[in-house]
Amino acid sequence: MQATNLRWIMFTALCGSIVAVVCATLLIAWRSLDAPMNVADGGHRLDVVPGTSLTGISDELSRRGILETAWALTAYARFSGDAKRIQAGEYLIVSGTSPRGLLDQLVSGRVFLYDLTIIEGWTFADTVTALRNHEAVDARDFDSQSIMADLGDPGRHPEGQFYPDTYRFPRGTPAIAVLRQAHEAMQDLLEEVWGDYRATTVLESPYEALTLASIIEKETALNEERRRISGVFHRRLERGMRLQADPTVIYGLGDDFDGDLRRTDLSRDTPYNTYTRSGLPPTPIALPGRQSLAAAVDPAPGSELYFVATGLGDGSHYFSTTLDEHRQAVARYQSGTPLAETAER
Repeated sequence: MQATNLRWIMFTALCGSIVAVVCATLLIAWRSLDAPMNVADGGHRLDVVPGTSLTGISDELSRRGILETAWALTAYARFSGDAKRIQAGEYLIVSGTSPRGLLDQLVSGRVFLYDLTIIEGWTFADTVTALRNHEAVDARDFDSQSIMADLGDPGRHPEGQFYPDTYRFPRGTPAIAVLRQAHEAMQDLLEEVWGDYRATTVLESPYEALTLASIIEKETALNEERRRISGVFHRRLERGMRLQADPTVIYGLGDDFDGDLRRTDLSRDTPYNTYTRSGLPPTPIALPGRQSLAAAVDPAPGSELYFVATGLGDGSHYFSTTLDEHRQAVARYQSGTPLAETAER
């Protein structure tokens, strides 16, 4: 009888110990789901290809020393049903991420996003080059010649049609998808600024505003000058004067431009040479930013008809009302004598 009782006590104690160990293990495992994983400060890239199981992901992270309790994450995901909701993609596991946080990231599809910044003043060709050279953009089937048709605007010249901004996207995004974002952003902004245009004697369409904005963009990098330059161009157009904008000549020269604009280039006729042709060029010459677009439809008042670089090294210009004053300013600039900036009139 005593021996039976002793065996029962020993069995009960053993079962209790097992239960205690199991409970302790489960408690540790549960707490580990919210403990930061061993991720370096720079983070860890994780590629999840279609069909990858959570077990495979957990095992890989365990082999790399990032995840200490792989089985706990796998068990929890299976119990919650999240193991079947993992989305493929490229992920960045940042420092401080817990296993539970990683699972939420994989289920919600918060993949790593790359950046591409389209710079104000770039041409469409510059943008295409940036897309083709970007590591995360899929440009294999990209045809720049048919881009506007692909965007639903066949026959439209692509220059100026894309808003300069920073765009974020996952690896493998087609080039056309990035350009579609930029095109829609430009159309929205153009519609917005055109609604602010009050003059009726110069610009007759949003496209003409876009064209003028692209010239302003190439003429100055100083925001405080954009409306002033716009005013010069508006007054010249109103009076039937040619714009005589060097950037349009350069654009028309294309690959023939070697970085040095010569006097002979100014008389070399192309559709974009505003020294030989009146009015605006047939298309924009670059991608204008918001400030240039706003300036194109809101020119500064005044009487100035000319401007030339001051030579001060800050990108500023000297504005003149008369041709004689302008010629004197040009002569001083060409002689290497810096010009003081003129106050807005």
